[in-house]
Amino acid sequence: MAARLKKKRINSMKKPVLFLGTFWLVLLTFMVTALAHDLPQGFVYVDDYIPDVVVELRYLTHDNFLGEPVDGYVSARPILTRQAALALKGVQEDLKPFGMGIKIFDAYRPQRAVNHFVRWAKDLSDTKMKAQYYPDVDKKDLFREGYIADQSSHSRGSTVDLTLVDRAPGGVGRDLNMGSGFDFFGPVSWPTNLSIDASARAHRMLLQRLMMDHGFEPYAQEWWHFTLKDEPYPDTYFDFPVR
Repeated sequence: MAARLKKKRINSMKKPVLFLGTFWLVLLTFMVTALAHDLPQGFVYVDDYIPDVVVELRYLTHDNFLGEPVDGYVSARPILTRQAALALKGVQEDLKPFGMGIKIFDAYRPQRAVNHFVRWAKDLSDTKMKAQYYPDVDKKDLFREGYIADQSSHSRGSTVDLTLVDRAPGGVGRDLNMGSGFDFFGPVSWPTNLSIDASARAHRMLLQRLMMDHGFEPYAQEWWHFTLKDEPYPDTYFDFPVR
């Protein structure tokens, strides 16, 4: 009898210890997750709002007009203000019934990335990506012609660079023809350029119409670039990293 009582006391002592161990494990997991997803107030990860969005953050890679990863890009998860993400979700929902969707090339862009662009543009000796991204523009004219600037609307958190993709069986993820590549510097990238074929003009018109219907404004020199009309931080340029 005494042995059974002693064993019962030992087992009852183990339960609080096990409970406390589980509690601290859960708390630690929560804290790590919270730190990994820590964003300034008002900002969200786009894939939390649009789980099926296609993402190709070019500035995280060497496949961009600099030819190297850009400062401030650590993760492949695009970030936007909550208002912009919700508006963009509406665009994705409108495209779904037609077997199409959106692909994001860039969203929120930290100021340190813009500073990296500026340093690159001032180095006139670095032209390794010229043939692919700016064959008809002299690098010394990038500032004058408005392709590079000291500040970008992207850093305010409500601007997104995107394209349309095929989501039908057999074509999932394939970019639709837009007449030029993302970040190509030149008139062929203007949304209203008439030198491209009719299918590309139609795709540009569809993208622009949907984006405008959901509160975004287009940019006259880049078919992929849109800014939320009622952006929440119109005068603030943020510099937290994309991670």
